[in-house]
Amino acid sequence: MKYKGLITLLIVLLLFNLTSCEKEKTVIEDDGIIKIGFISETFTVERWKVDRDIFVAKAKELGAEVIVQNAYENTDRQIKIARDMIEQGVDALVIIAYEKDALSEVVKYAHDNNVLVIAYDRLMLNANVDLYISFDNYEVGNLMAETITAVKPEGNYLVLNGAKTDNNAYIFRDGYINFLTKEEKINIVEETWIEAWRDEVAYNFVTEYLKEGKPVDAIIAANDRVADGAIRALSEYQLAGEIPVTGQDAELAACRRIVEGTQLMTVYKPISVLATGAAEAAVNMVKGKKLKNYSIISDGTYDIKYVEYTPIAVTIDNMATTIIEDGVYTIEQVYKNIPVENWPKQ
Repeated sequence: MKYKGLITLLIVLLLFNLTSCEKEKTVIEDDGIIKIGFISETFTVERWKVDRDIFVAKAKELGAEVIVQNAYENTDRQIKIARDMIEQGVDALVIIAYEKDALSEVVKYAHDNNVLVIAYDRLMLNANVDLYISFDNYEVGNLMAETITAVKPEGNYLVLNGAKTDNNAYIFRDGYINFLTKEEKINIVEETWIEAWRDEVAYNFVTEYLKEGKPVDAIIAANDRVADGAIRALSEYQLAGEIPVTGQDAELAACRRIVEGTQLMTVYKPISVLATGAAEAAVNMVKGKKLKNYSIISDGTYDIKYVEYTPIAVTIDNMATTIIEDGVYTIEQVYKNIPVENWPKQ
């Protein structure tokens, strides 16, 4: 009887402890509000701040709440943020991936918890995301090559690709390399990859290249930050403006360089179109609505839905009718260093 009483007491205590633990658990209540996690690889890139602001504003307009986090160019941090957001009960994740190959497991974890994942502007490889939304990145590279060869149809080309961790960098490269290699009078003298898209890495590479006295007639720079580094190096050899340089992202500094004559062009990807489209897609997908007007792209393992938009080549000739007319920057911002009498008529 003594043992029976002891066993009964232990069972009662165990049930009491289990009940107490249940009371202490944090339960995420569904309040009916759509919650979206927006995770950027960084905000040191000017355009990502613009994407963020437009996305958040549009999602809020549609009745959703957005939690924004910065991965500070750190894959482990990006993964941790994503997992934390999933555990906090978000309905969807919108991710600007830092590394193309590193997020498949966290996407699976999201799906296991009924969380949608959208790859924003950068494709995650072998990850099976619910949507990839970006621009026609092959056309971005094609526009660079098409524009620069129009002013420099022959000669020695230096190619500065983007970061190897970014899948888009490979697609941009396909676009301009396929174009350039068809031009018989163009010689690609050297090609490199610029770590983390750093302007200082591009500056150091071009400086060393020029220091060795190697020939260069044109530079394909895969984005505006890379172009900035290349042009700073050229300026130290009094070559800025003489050697055409490409870019993309339509950063303000790049737009100024274009009207000042040191950068030939940039590829303008209307951010408002992309960010607004992504916010609408995220909210609609969470609501269970079917996407319209999408194509299919392979991420290396899976065929995924792909919404793509059209990029635009911008030079000094159409700066006023694209960047300025669209309200990305004012004419005062772009032409800040140009005498007013030389501004385009509006």
